[in-house]
Amino acid sequence: MKLNKLFAVGMAAMMTMSMAACGAATVDGQKSTTQAAAETTAAASEAASEASKESGAAVSGSIGLSVSTLNNPFFVTLEEGAEAKAKELGVELVSVDAGDDSAKQASDIEDLISKKVSVLIVNPVDSDAVAPAVKDAIAAGIKVIAVDRVVNGVEVDCSIASDNVAGAESATKFLTELVGKDAKVAELQGTPGASAAIDRGTGFHNIADTNLKVVSSQTGNFNRSEGMTVMENMLQADAEIKGVFAANDEMALGAIEAIGDKDIAVVGFDATDDALKSIQDGKMKATIAQQPDLMGATAVDTAAKLMNGEAVEKSIPVEVTLVSKDNVSSYIK
Repeated sequence: MKLNKLFAVGMAAMMTMSMAACGAATVDGQKSTTQAAAETTAAASEAASEASKESGAAVSGSIGLSVSTLNNPFFVTLEEGAEAKAKELGVELVSVDAGDDSAKQASDIEDLISKKVSVLIVNPVDSDAVAPAVKDAIAAGIKVIAVDRVVNGVEVDCSIASDNVAGAESATKFLTELVGKDAKVAELQGTPGASAAIDRGTGFHNIADTNLKVVSSQTGNFNRSEGMTVMENMLQADAEIKGVFAANDEMALGAIEAIGDKDIAVVGFDATDDALKSIQDGKMKATIAQQPDLMGATAVDTAAKLMNGEAVEKSIPVEVTLVSKDNVSSYIK
């Protein structure tokens, strides 16, 4: 099929040259040779485009990736997955790190707009604060994909994310089994405004509010050291806490440092390498696996399809799984 199309391209080109050499006379209302040549050239261009797609030629243009922070192993893995897929597809990927700063992310996106990227992949620091910059990208004709977190108030071309609510519900059910109904628990919340933090908090409270006694809910901003400090303060305020739900593994690991040898069950979210090792060592009780490398790869693959003019799904879910001591060995690389 490829050879037939390439042959058609060659024949169309020869016909174009032959017709162009003839005059532009019109007989009995028939098309002029100039008109015929133009139409033949268009047909040849279309055939060449189809042949190029079938032969797997690399897409033209570049992709911009704005990551919320690379100070978190989860997003490092997401970026690595994106880079690997971009290399595989032969497409340029321009990656920028917002450093958990909403203002910097807005500036980064404006810079990517000025670089005329074809598609913007954005992992928001704050789902509300990033909206104006994303609107600017769309106004500039740039396709937009949101990954892991949504962009509030803006219709993007595609959203790729885990079911954070379901994941948090699963982790909280497991925590309830460990500590018992009506036990005192604490919640370490993610960065305020981040959709993942909001959704995981929703999932936690969907289960905890009717099965556990939540004595404290404070943000640790998805950060390990902040998670440790907040957990220390929580324990000083209430020494009877029996369990902790942390909205990500970094805060969970910080909480474990603060807890020391106390018998307090901690569950996290993300299944980072450090968290898996902690579960294996019997410290952390569980986490939720999200496959950030698959998220990054899927985002770039979807961007390439958009650059090729292909239709894509508005929402692409990524499966989540509870990881505990029973199955952690299958997740450790």
